[in-house]
Amino acid sequence: MELRTLASFVAVVDAGTVSAAAERVRVTQPALSRQLRQLERELGVDLFERVAGRLVLSAAGRSLLPLARDVLASAETLRTAARVQAEGGLDRVTIAAPATTLADVVSPFLASLRDDDPTPSVVETAALDVDDAMRRGADLVVTTRRPRRPLRCAALPELPVWAYVRADHAWADRGSVGLAELLEHDVVTVPPTFAARQVLDTAVEREQRWPVSLVEASSGTVAQALAAAGRGVAVVSDDVRYGLRGLRVRSGGADLAVRLFVAWSSTHPAEASLAALADRLRTFVVAAYPADTRVTPAR
Repeated sequence: MELRTLASFVAVVDAGTVSAAAERVRVTQPALSRQLRQLERELGVDLFERVAGRLVLSAAGRSLLPLARDVLASAETLRTAARVQAEGGLDRVTIAAPATTLADVVSPFLASLRDDDPTPSVVETAALDVDDAMRRGADLVVTTRRPRRPLRCAALPELPVWAYVRADHAWADRGSVGLAELLEHDVVTVPPTFAARQVLDTAVEREQRWPVSLVEASSGTVAQALAAAGRGVAVVSDDVRYGLRGLRVRSGGADLAVRLFVAWSSTHPAEASLAALADRLRTFVVAAYPADTRVTPAR
C-alpha cells in the first residue's frame, strides 16, 4: 500500500469530487481514479458509492477514513522529524486558525517573523476541530476551545466582540452598549460557525432577549460594510474598517469577548520550537491589542 493512494482517498473526501481532488493534488482525473481503485483492491472494500451521480463515502469508507488520516499524519511526523534532524530545527510551520483570526491576528504576526524563522503556511480551520486540523498537517492551531491533553496550549488575550456603528450614529461617542439595547436595533453579524456569533448567541440565550432584526453576512468585513451603508449595527470581532466606531457589548456585567488558545502536539518532533513560537504569538497579540482596546473587566 502506498501513501499516495491513501492521500488520494483523503483528497477526494476533502474536495468532494474526483475532479476537484485531482486539481488539488495535481494529477489527472483518470490517474486519481486508478489510484482509488487500486486502494479499494488492496483493502478489499468499496470506499465510495455513487448516489445521484456523485461519489459518497460507503460505510467502510467512513470507518476507514480516520485511520487513513492517522497513517498520513504519522508519515508527515516522520518527515518532519527527519527535517528537524537534518536542518537542526524546524524549517516549515503550518498554522491553522479561523478566518477572522487569520486575517487580524495570524497574518500580522507572520509579517513580524525573522529571517531564521520557519517558512510559514496557513490553513483556515472553518469547522475543523484541533485534532482534525493537526491530522491535516497543522503544527499550530488557534482555537476558541481549550484543547485537552496530551495537546499543549497557551492562552491568548481575550479579544472583544464589537458593536460597530457609523460616525454619525447616536452611539458613536459611547464606549459600550448593553446587549438589551443593542438587540432593539438591526443587528448585522456573521454565520454561526464564527466565534463572535457563538459568543453573541450564548449571551442572547442567557438573557432570553432576541434581536428585532438580524442580517447574516458572509464575513466580518461584509458585516462592517453593511453597517457603513447604514443597514444596522455590525456585531463582529474583526478589526475596525470603513471608518466605523467600535463599542464593547456588555452582558451580565462583563464585555462579550472571544477567548483564543494556540495548541500544538506535545509529541511533535519540534515541540520546543512550536512552544517558543506560540509564546511569541501570545506576546505579539498583547502588544498589538493593548488592554484598553481589548476587554475591560466589570468594576
